[in-house]
Order: sequence, then C-alpha cells, then structure tokens
Amino acid sequence: MLSERTSKAEKVMPTIATLKDTYGRPVTNLRISLTSRCNLSCIYCHAEGEKNPAAEMSAQEIIEIMNVAAKFGIRSIKFTGGEPLIRPDILDIIRAVPKEIESSITTNGILLAGMAKDLKSAGLRRVNVSLDSLNPETYKRITGCDRLDEVLAGIDAALRAGLTPVKLNMVILSGINDNEIDDFLNFVRGNRDLVLQLIELMHFNDCDYHGDLRGVEAMLASRSSEVLTRRMHHRKKYCLDGAEVEVVRPLHNTEFCAYCNRLRVTSDGKLKPCLLRTDNHITIRGKKGAELEALFRQAVEQREPFFK
Repeated sequence: MLSERTSKAEKVMPTIATLKDTYGRPVTNLRISLTSRCNLSCIYCHAEGEKNPAAEMSAQEIIEIMNVAAKFGIRSIKFTGGEPLIRPDILDIIRAVPKEIESSITTNGILLAGMAKDLKSAGLRRVNVSLDSLNPETYKRITGCDRLDEVLAGIDAALRAGLTPVKLNMVILSGINDNEIDDFLNFVRGNRDLVLQLIELMHFNDCDYHGDLRGVEAMLASRSSEVLTRRMHHRKKYCLDGAEVEVVRPLHNTEFCAYCNRLRVTSDGKLKPCLLRTDNHITIRGKKGAELEALFRQAVEQREPFFK
C-alpha cells in the first residue's frame, strides 16, 4: 500500500503553461502504459515495441508523472498495457490521479468482472474493453485463449458499476473478423452506455491482416442518421439505428495527426511523442519536479504530424 498522500488526490496542482507543440497542437491527454505484460496472446499485438516487463515503472514514478501532467493542464489520462489490471497496485495508482484529471483504462476485460466496483470506487471514470470477436472460436483464434465469457461478464460488470460509456475496441482483421461488424452493431444497439470503436490494424509487426477502413467508413456514413466529429483526432462518430460507432484510422490519415492532442508514456519510463514512431523517445525514469517538467516540454517540442 502506498503512502496516505498517494490515496488523497484532493490537492489541485498549480497550473503552469499549457503544452503546445510547434504545429500549434495543444497536449491535453496523456496515455500511460502500466505494463507490457498480458494474459492474452493476440496475433496482431505489437505492444508498441515494449519487450521488457521487468523494466516497468513503479507506482511512485507513475504518480510523479501524473502530478507533472496536472501542472501542465492535462485533462485526461488513459491507462493501458499490456493488460493494466494485472498490476497489483492498479487501485493505488488510480486513487492517486490528481483531482482535476479524468482517468480511464483500456483492458482486455478478463479481470474486469471482479474489479469493476473497486475501480469505480478508486475514481476511475470509464473503461475501453478490447474485444475483437463475439464468436468464441474466432476470439480464441485471435487471442490464443478461450475466455470470451469472462470478457462479456466484465463488460456487464463495468456497465453496472457505472464505468460508462463502455467503449468496445474492435481491431478489424481482414478475413478473420471483418464479417462481424453488423454483429457488433447489434450488440451495442439500444444501449447508450455502449459505444463501438472500429480500429485500423497498424503495421508494427508481421501480421498481414490489415484492412483499409475507408470503405467501412463509407458504409457507416451511408447508413447513419447523424455523423458527429469528435475533437480527438477529428474522428467521426456514426449514429445508426440506435448504435454509436467511432472509427479510429491512424494510417495515411492527415486528420488523425493534425488533431492529435496526446502524449504517451511507455511502461519502461519513456515519453513517446508520436504513436507511429519509436525513434524519438525521451527517458524519464527517476526524474522529478523541474527536471521532469523540462523533459515534458522537450517531448512536446519533438511532436510533429507523421502524415502531413
């Protein structure tokens, strides 16, 4: 258990200058990978290049990063992995999120059923659940595990706990699950606390199941009664017959880059200015206070659109 100071995040951090890169893009969102460990073995997983679970940051290092983020006016933090719920100190970390920052988590959902209430009580706002198939055999083919029922139970528990909206992250894999989009639409239809996110597969490893989502977007637009544009990456939200769908398409997408407001932190303690690059990371292990603030500024100065 961490110190009493960790469990009380009521103190509001004094704000310093908001982070903005040389392209005029403000940074208001922080994505922190808590671990590269996972309890699934998905065929497309790239772990953003992280290969050393033993090097993951301590809770105290993560708390220091969050406190500096609050000083820069960061408004939201998303915890990711690997599988972040594997960490035994996950509730302590969530309790330590500064009061003015909204926190969410991306999880594969396997451990969620038993943790949803505690996550909500610790201060977590909502969850994204990675779910690439509703078919047990296809799910097992993608993840290497027969655990779909546990994930579905986790989604139900998150809804009951109020970790909403629950966003379902479906990575589209050509020839494997791209025939299930209508099944997922039916799954979320009529429940305003469920949102479907269709995600483009990225070319970070040798997985050859990439599918171009532009055709999917055109299909959704033709069937939608309303199309909204979100601030995050200027991505579109499609509303069709009681289902809400967002499309996350980072590849060859100038809008995705032009409207990016996110800075990433790897589980081994590096600031990552761009999702699509691994050659400009900045090490922040053990850094505190003014030194850590300076490294945040340096990382933001290195941000530039990958697709221009």
